[in-house]
Amino acid sequence: MIRPIVLPAFLFLLFSSCNQTTSDEVGAPPLPDDSTSQYWDAALKPFYHSVASGDPLPDRVIIWTRVTPEKVRPIDVSWRVAIDEAMENVVQEGEATTTKERDFTVKVDVNGLEPDTEYYYQFSALGADSPVGHTKTAPASAVDSVRFAVVSCSNFEAGYFNAFADIARTKDLDAVIHLGDYIYEYAPGGYGDTTLGRFHLPAKEIVSLEDYRTRYSLYRLDDDFQAAHRMHPFVTIWDDHEITNNSYETGAQNHQPDEEGDYQTRKSVARQAYYEWLPVREGENSHLYRELHFGNLVDLIMLDERLAGRSAQLDSISQPEYNSPERTMLGEQQLAWFKNQLANSEAAWKVIGNQVIFSELDFSWLRPNRPRNLDAWDGYPAEQQEIIDFLKENNIENVVFITGDTHTSWAFEVPESIEAYKADSTATVAVEFGTTSITSANWDEGRPREEVLQYEEKITAPENNPHLKYTNLRDHGYLLLALTPEEARAEWHFVETIREPSSETYVGEVIRVKRGTEELR
Repeated sequence: MIRPIVLPAFLFLLFSSCNQTTSDEVGAPPLPDDSTSQYWDAALKPFYHSVASGDPLPDRVIIWTRVTPEKVRPIDVSWRVAIDEAMENVVQEGEATTTKERDFTVKVDVNGLEPDTEYYYQFSALGADSPVGHTKTAPASAVDSVRFAVVSCSNFEAGYFNAFADIARTKDLDAVIHLGDYIYEYAPGGYGDTTLGRFHLPAKEIVSLEDYRTRYSLYRLDDDFQAAHRMHPFVTIWDDHEITNNSYETGAQNHQPDEEGDYQTRKSVARQAYYEWLPVREGENSHLYRELHFGNLVDLIMLDERLAGRSAQLDSISQPEYNSPERTMLGEQQLAWFKNQLANSEAAWKVIGNQVIFSELDFSWLRPNRPRNLDAWDGYPAEQQEIIDFLKENNIENVVFITGDTHTSWAFEVPESIEAYKADSTATVAVEFGTTSITSANWDEGRPREEVLQYEEKITAPENNPHLKYTNLRDHGYLLLALTPEEARAEWHFVETIREPSSETYVGEVIRVKRGTEELR
């Protein structure tokens, strides 16, 4: 019998290290040329897209990165979470593998953490370390305050993300809530400011999986967007432009099957890219609407007003089906879930992550033929009223809708009905705070400022919208929402410019609502 030769351990290791071949060395294909590589920072290689975290719970948080290899092969990635920025006091660590099938993104749901605690995290792969990220878990019980930065509508082509830079510098945030339009789907010049030189990639309207992945890659190479993600956990929901303009469950305004192909296929790949590139907890085949708890103070209820059950938008309020209860914004399943969350919430505040304006808003003074925004809740009046009635009949108090989409700032007392409110201004069920855009065009682009100021005065006039207590149709920035057991405080933070990088910001308005009331002060 021939016996196998057994080498001493040190010779075995030496022999193995000299003769072992890697998948690179056996001819793994190179990564295809990436049009976004012009924005890569060589100092971050291979973690060009930095790091991010999201969906904080009391005992866990999602951490995210993207590794950009030189060749197409599985990449082993290690991660660790520490209580110090130097990453010396590690409390959790592990390994993950990423592949081309998930666009080399890495998403880890780190558990076993302490509530209401700041943590730092880092990834390692291909012989390099990622930047160190900062995150925070949600509180588990009694807490004195919760602070959110609320954002929406971050269009790369429309301007510089100076608001994200300011958010990155802001201390003591529990989360950044992104209410949608995280990316825009248009081709270069389709919707933006081509004089700034910030052009969309790929250089076409995005339709395929690789198109959406490249567009997310471009946005996440922006320094200010990276900084905000690196410093704070995000809680995100899609609106329409993560798919295409004015999307709904079975179609979209900006989708023509004879040009862009099958809508369900486009929607599916858009969802896949979203889950790959965003630090969200729900899986690809699950719904995105969800609830997060911040101790006994806040229940954050994130709604999906695009893909879960929205009926097609109408063209006019004169159409016979306008008031039909069969037309839905949320869909039957999500609406039942939403009511259940509201009815069973024991938190001091119920904050609703809402993409489009919930409150009734009359535009007849400006455009008599189109008095309502039919892409907002005003386009679905039966379901809108059903939610209002549910809040009233079940005596559900301290409800705060936070809203994006419109690129402008709003503060509403949400009435039982406009008629009831005109007779009694306490006939209200909630309040609503709308955040302006990070960059997307508002009323100030393309109109003289004096004209926009006149529109602001007109839209808030008691004879037009008596329940609308504040609007700013001009400025870009974000909403800082601070909640305590006594009150909710909304601060609108505006940037001086989006046409160039700038750190100049200012507070445009502060509005408070006392717990137990819907009166804005």
